[in-house]
Amino acid sequence: MHLNRAFWRHLMAFPLAIIISIIIYNFNNQLTILAVNDDGTVDGVPCIDNGKFYRNPDAVGIRDCAKYFWCPRQKVLQFRCSAGLWFDIDRQICDFKFKIDNCEKSHDASTPKPLLSTEEPICPAGQLACANRRCINRDLFCDGQKDCDDWSDESYCDPDSDPNSPPRCDANNCTLPDCFCSVDGTLIPGNLKPEETPQIVILTFDDAVNNENWEIYERIFTPNRTNPNGCPISTTFFLSHEYTNYRHVQKLWNDGHEIGIHSITHRQPELWWTFNATMEDWFDEFAGMANIINRFAGIPLDELRGTRVPFLRVGWNTQFIMMKEFGFLYDSSMVAPRSDPPLWPFTLDYRIPHKCHGSRQRCPSRSFNGMWEMIMNPFDIEGHICAMVDSCPTHLSDEEVYAMLKDNFNRHYRTNRAPFGLYFHTIWFKEKRNFAILTRFLDELLQNKDVYVISNYQAIEWMRTPTPLSQLANFEPWKCKKDIDPNLIACNHPKSCKLNSRQLKGERYLHTCFECPDVYPWVKNEFGIE
Repeated sequence: MHLNRAFWRHLMAFPLAIIISIIIYNFNNQLTILAVNDDGTVDGVPCIDNGKFYRNPDAVGIRDCAKYFWCPRQKVLQFRCSAGLWFDIDRQICDFKFKIDNCEKSHDASTPKPLLSTEEPICPAGQLACANRRCINRDLFCDGQKDCDDWSDESYCDPDSDPNSPPRCDANNCTLPDCFCSVDGTLIPGNLKPEETPQIVILTFDDAVNNENWEIYERIFTPNRTNPNGCPISTTFFLSHEYTNYRHVQKLWNDGHEIGIHSITHRQPELWWTFNATMEDWFDEFAGMANIINRFAGIPLDELRGTRVPFLRVGWNTQFIMMKEFGFLYDSSMVAPRSDPPLWPFTLDYRIPHKCHGSRQRCPSRSFNGMWEMIMNPFDIEGHICAMVDSCPTHLSDEEVYAMLKDNFNRHYRTNRAPFGLYFHTIWFKEKRNFAILTRFLDELLQNKDVYVISNYQAIEWMRTPTPLSQLANFEPWKCKKDIDPNLIACNHPKSCKLNSRQLKGERYLHTCFECPDVYPWVKNEFGIE
């Protein structure tokens, strides 16, 4: 048996009794432990944190019965039986192949249910019982962290089972400015009629801002592209860290655009965000990125209001607990099912008004009062559904791409005027014709006196105080003027900091108007301190 050094380092973080049992187990069953990452963990495999070994549920049926996993403390470790042996899920041992008849089974689903409803109360008010009758606070159920010894507090957490699951929309008790819902998600805020409602268009751009895409932004956001109130159009940039030029970010913010958070690492695999990221990971990635932007672009933390998760992989309750505690106002990662009419954004006081859409997504199952979900209504092109414009079909002609934009816009404009989203990665503009198509489309939209191209936060400000078209000239949140501290105006000649990165195993440049850090900022060291 061979245990690599990384695995030993990882294993030593666990109680001695567990370490001894794992080592004995390995000697008795002649196992080989496989580790993908330097810390001995495995990416891309969901964590089934029930204290037992399990198979990857995404690979069941592939007949790799020798491989299995263990997930202590939200860290997935990978194992493999010796040659000629397969793993028995029920008995939790490696044995001869002819003795194994449960290769199609991913894990022991025998985690007991908590005792949430009993004839006689088991627990005092405000507490609920684990399956073993131990009482814990109600809000500890389905919070992403194990509190019951038998794991029953985290094992039954879909919206219908979570004891903290919010009720369906109650419009009588959900009032603006801090709560908004409707039963099917299509109601216009303030009960305005469509013809009284501005058609909001929201452009967003994901990932790094740097010299590779700076010219694109300068050419889209020109002084002559203005909304009907005479103010320049604006957008939301969801930033990831690597290769971002923070002087450019500061200039975008100076010019009235919104800056949102898209994580530090934008790490893969995609499913890590949904199934493996711990509460600590969420804080490291999103609070950490907010700190980086604040430190190197000078943007105040209270103006960093929104998040979008990489790959649009919603992070269940864990993500939103982090957001609530850090002070974020909204998320824009959920993709709605295609619907006519489309959905309006909503707060998470009540149950979301649609099914959690997408492959193996995990939408929040509990209430997060006052937090907005800027829902992404997808495009529909020839039956192909796509949320990001660059994920839509690429075989279309110029006129077909233009028609795609126009037809999907009209689906909003001619019905309930829910915000129309144009969500991009700038790779879409690598094909030069796409830039011409988008700017042609925007220029046509801006001929209308009821269409406004604004940021996510500006859209929320309107929804908090729904204002008819006839009064928008005096709507304060959409006015042009922005007072900026002279010390926070972007410089013309930023520092170009050449920095070492141990995590990225090389050097990176960081461009900022502020002082250079000691090393390249990263997870758990967002200020770049040596």
